[in-house]
Amino acid sequence: MTGLRAAIIAALSLYSIGTTARAQDVTLSSPDGSVEITGDLLGFDGEFYRVDTRFGELTVDGSGVLCDGPGCPNLSDFVAHVAFSGASTMAEVLLPALIEGFALRNGLQARRQTLDASHFVYDLFQGDSGRQLARFKFRASNTDEGFADLLANEADIVMALREIRPRERRRARAAGMGDMTERGRVLALDALVPVVAAENPVHRISTPQLARVLSGQIGNWRELGGPDAPITLHLPASGSGLAQAAEDRLLRPLGLTFAPAAVRHARNSGLVRAVSRDPFGLGVTSYSEPGITRALTLSGPCGSALSASRQSIKTEDYPLTSPMFLYLPARRLPKLARAFLAYTRNPAAQIVIRRSGLVDRSPEQISVNMQGNRLANAIRLAGTEVPLAELQRMVALLAPMTRLTTSFRFEAGSSRPDAQSRANVIQLARALESGAYDARRLVFVGFSDGDGPAQGNRRIAESRARAVRDAVLAEAEIADPRQLRVEVAAFGEALPMACDDSAWGRQVNRRVEVWMR
Repeated sequence: MTGLRAAIIAALSLYSIGTTARAQDVTLSSPDGSVEITGDLLGFDGEFYRVDTRFGELTVDGSGVLCDGPGCPNLSDFVAHVAFSGASTMAEVLLPALIEGFALRNGLQARRQTLDASHFVYDLFQGDSGRQLARFKFRASNTDEGFADLLANEADIVMALREIRPRERRRARAAGMGDMTERGRVLALDALVPVVAAENPVHRISTPQLARVLSGQIGNWRELGGPDAPITLHLPASGSGLAQAAEDRLLRPLGLTFAPAAVRHARNSGLVRAVSRDPFGLGVTSYSEPGITRALTLSGPCGSALSASRQSIKTEDYPLTSPMFLYLPARRLPKLARAFLAYTRNPAAQIVIRRSGLVDRSPEQISVNMQGNRLANAIRLAGTEVPLAELQRMVALLAPMTRLTTSFRFEAGSSRPDAQSRANVIQLARALESGAYDARRLVFVGFSDGDGPAQGNRRIAESRARAVRDAVLAEAEIADPRQLRVEVAAFGEALPMACDDSAWGRQVNRRVEVWMR
């Protein structure tokens, strides 16, 4: 280990134990004195020591050793320090609500202290003794700044409105943080929504049109079926997760960039206020913060129409779904921080997420009766490739069942599930392990886009459905197979969600749904 790398790790670890002192020599010894480890203390999480020794970095269980030396922490007064940095949308509402819910559920007291416009802390105290147990420190900025703070060892957890980008992933690996792609955890769901003022006469827009508006190629409402008036474009601040998600989802696939004349807003609240007052304005905002604006429906020439709703965001049927991530370090976090992260996945936390205005990840059931539009559109588009008999076969299977909002989609040009779907694999596996679907019939149903022969598309859809089923069952290690009735079906291009005339439409159509009876 180089001296520079040791210094970086030492600085990070000492930050996590809440001290500004430099790394100090410690000696960890077994109770009988037969084993001794000497080195620089890199960190202590309340249970385990991390020590830089001549053998490299070692992690040692604190319950089995005695610590001697100037760097030894005070075990009785240990306070867990965890630093969050990143998206202000998550820092301002979501994380505080979850921390207070966690404290209430565990009999703790949570006290918030504002430090400045972008920094605040939550201190957690034991309810009976009043002893401080943890300090969660927040820096509310944007996703870019969150990853920068992580790479500079100034944050432990990143709040992100997008996946980590290749350049950030390479820098994290170079800094010894491993592959951060697998360190992302979907906390809640949001979506990008195009919005206009209530009095604007336009109600629909296609995603190619939206991309051309955002890039400045369409600058007049007349081109969208509206009045002859210039479009005033309102966008989130450059570097924000929402702006980058819009760039990744809408502009980059078409080789476009944002219009330089767009009005930028540091906060979503300011953006929606500006759009609501501007009859010729159009903005892109968060599903959770529409204000008094009106959302435009995403439409296509094939008759598809997709609106953002809780269920369409959970299923990713709405194509501009935007998961909210927490990116975690490879090192162990303090015990209380791990308990908080575990809490964010349980049903009580999902209620908190929903009440905060975001979309939780709890599975919901959607009956066939609630899906009349897409079934009607499938019948309208049926032809030689998808005959009526195939639609009848599909309806015969699905009609007596309900669809779970737990769906699976894939990265562009890949058979790898996207971030939300990877989280869904784990979520569904845990539900199987808990017995939530014992004695029920679960069917993984594969669908495809319409690019290519229908028979080949059905085979591809079936292959994807089998792969997702196998991944879920492999993850559900302690599920009782005798209680499970899991099947696979495929209907290829028979039930499109969007038009196949664009890359995003084809990606939306390539999916695996879960149906239950």
